[in-house]
Amino acid sequence: MTHFEKAPAKINLSLDVLGKRDDGYHDVEMIMTTVDLADRIELNTLVEDRIEVSLWSRYVPNDERNLAYKAAKAFKQKYNITKGVHIKIEKVIPVSAGLGGGSTDAAAVLRGLNQLWNMNIPIDELAKLGSTLGADIPFCVYGSTGIAKGFGEIVEKLPSPPPFWVVLAKPDIGVSTKTIFQRVKIDEIYHPNTEGVIQALHEKNFTKLCHHIGNSLEAITTSLHPEIIRIKAKMRQAGASGVLMSGSGPTVYGLVEHESKAQRIYNGMKGFCTDVYLVRLIG
Repeated sequence: MTHFEKAPAKINLSLDVLGKRDDGYHDVEMIMTTVDLADRIELNTLVEDRIEVSLWSRYVPNDERNLAYKAAKAFKQKYNITKGVHIKIEKVIPVSAGLGGGSTDAAAVLRGLNQLWNMNIPIDELAKLGSTLGADIPFCVYGSTGIAKGFGEIVEKLPSPPPFWVVLAKPDIGVSTKTIFQRVKIDEIYHPNTEGVIQALHEKNFTKLCHHIGNSLEAITTSLHPEIIRIKAKMRQAGASGVLMSGSGPTVYGLVEHESKAQRIYNGMKGFCTDVYLVRLIG
């Protein structure tokens, strides 16, 4: 038995950190949408009760430290599954990039095992299970466009953005989300206009959306990695309408309304940055 599952990347249209919780997490409000840069997950049932992960990546472990492995383990334990599974991951999304690569792989495993083993588990239940593994996983289980609250476990669907192109540019560095959150000082950070982003989505207003996108973590990450500031400036100079760092970084995205301009920006950024992608929304 084999099942294939697509694991799309996410970008943050808004990321606000509201406060520190007693459990060590932070309360957040994150508006995210999915783009068509995606890993591919292949799941094969094993007779033996074990989990195997295979992938080619210098930066991603293929053992119990892998989020996809953890997702399969949690699924098997939750539903008392004694079969095993081989998980093959074809990595396309860059690692430690602020694009949810590990989280979307884990989410795809949860959705995929539900299909592979004909479990008929409601998606809300899968998202709840995902919340025990990572803050971005519940959103990634649902995909599309939504706002994640609490530490990320409460997800509400939002209207899809108006159609536009997205240029992604990642410098040759990795960023630890944990490290960035450890540096958060609630009284000092910038708080984006989350409600403004929500209104822009409801109105399908591209210009308003570009005006209101924002990220509380951006100043922290750029203080450690100033090359992100240079990438943002280059992206704006090239003509992107809205430019922001996604997640805890370091990937910067530019929102562009027309394909011809998006292609020019993409070509310009390729000579300036390590990993550059031109993608569409699937949210």
